[in-house]
Amino acid sequence: MRNNPIEGDPEGRRLARRRALQLAEAGKVARLLEALLKRADYNADQSVALIKDLAGYENSQLLKSYGRIEPRNRYKGHSPQPLQDARKISALYVDENGKSKPEPLVSQAFFSLGAVAMTPQDVDAYKTAADNLKNEFFGRTDFTFHEPHMRNRDGIYYFGGDRSKQNAFDNALGSLIESTPFAAFGVGVRKQAYADFVDAELDPYLPSDVYSLAIDLLMERYVDCLATNPQKAIGRVTFESQGPKEDAEHQLEYAHLLLDGTQWVPASAFRNWLETGLRFIPKSGSSAVELADMFSRDLYEWVRSECEVEPMRWELFKRKIYCRGDGLRGKFGVKVFPDSDIRDKIEAHRIQCGAAIAN
Repeated sequence: MRNNPIEGDPEGRRLARRRALQLAEAGKVARLLEALLKRADYNADQSVALIKDLAGYENSQLLKSYGRIEPRNRYKGHSPQPLQDARKISALYVDENGKSKPEPLVSQAFFSLGAVAMTPQDVDAYKTAADNLKNEFFGRTDFTFHEPHMRNRDGIYYFGGDRSKQNAFDNALGSLIESTPFAAFGVGVRKQAYADFVDAELDPYLPSDVYSLAIDLLMERYVDCLATNPQKAIGRVTFESQGPKEDAEHQLEYAHLLLDGTQWVPASAFRNWLETGLRFIPKSGSSAVELADMFSRDLYEWVRSECEVEPMRWELFKRKIYCRGDGLRGKFGVKVFPDSDIRDKIEAHRIQCGAAIAN
């Protein structure tokens, strides 16, 4: 048996994945031991060193379990000034669900960013179709579809308790999602697990802030899509506005990506495939952010269920999740983090989305 499994060694990858899962469990026990030792006012230096050693070995086994890592030069191409290439635009719309800050309740210890990538023409077509649907059911268009109000049938979505009208609206909205061309991207963060991950100093490359982490992981996957798509479009990223301060914070993290890159994607790739600034729009009327909002809510509920329960519109959205090749190492549009203890469930979901079929 080889020590460094590659794509042609599936058994080696399975063994490495099993070791990684076992090491993740050992890491949990070691962190519990560290907490108990500190509580007893006992020197915990050796347990801290053990945690770091376990994390390093777990990471090495994870790399082996994925097989060959694609070279970073797959992102190269085009001129040093992308704006001179007159490339087409890929419009990415991003929205969040949950709060990125720590919360006291375990049931709220999750955060998600959902995004949809569309052509500008498809964005305009969606706005027209969404306005038509709003006029049909509500007689007005001056509002934005918003979750979880729709699935909870709050406010205008209650339709006076008329079940047939509620079901008709759900079906019409589902048809709108299904007929709209887009690629879905998303990140689900398990906040308590990530806080433990940060406290243990397991990866110095990752930001401690949950929202910044989600932006980094989301953009890695979007850039993979842009760089490997024959259309060679440049990404124009629009977030739903959260307020001037929050928008500035998100803009700052986005700028860090373009200047510094991440552990897996070089800064030059972000600069080459993305416009150099974010755009922000408020909740006002119909926009593609509505699709991002709906996907973000489904993603939030999926991660909250430990990736076992399919939320309301998951069947519609999962068909549109970006996937390239085997869907591993940034080639799949959805990332859950940390995921070491539920990775098997996530990989099973990728197969359902067609990720097992190389393209």
